[in-house]
Amino acid sequence: MLIRYAKEAQAELIALPLTIKGRIVRLLERLERWPEVSGAKPLRGNLAGRYRMRTGDYRVQFYVAGDELIIEKIGHRDGFYED
Repeated sequence: MLIRYAKEAQAELIALPLTIKGRIVRLLERLERWPEVSGAKPLRGNLAGRYRMRTGDYRVQFYVAGDELIIEKIGHRDGFYED
């Protein structure tokens, strides 16, 4: 699966502390095997059609478009789902 990053998600990844960034990168590597990935949770409400994966208190929000997986948002769980 081809993984693409929204500009916001790229900036969020760069800004993470080094230890958290390592955990997120390992999670993103797992997403390359989509849909055979465990731990992805479908979101509901106005985020329907999107998924999230977590590592500790950090989340990665993404959606699938054809043969691409688009990373939309990366961040701490506090306020993560608020726009």
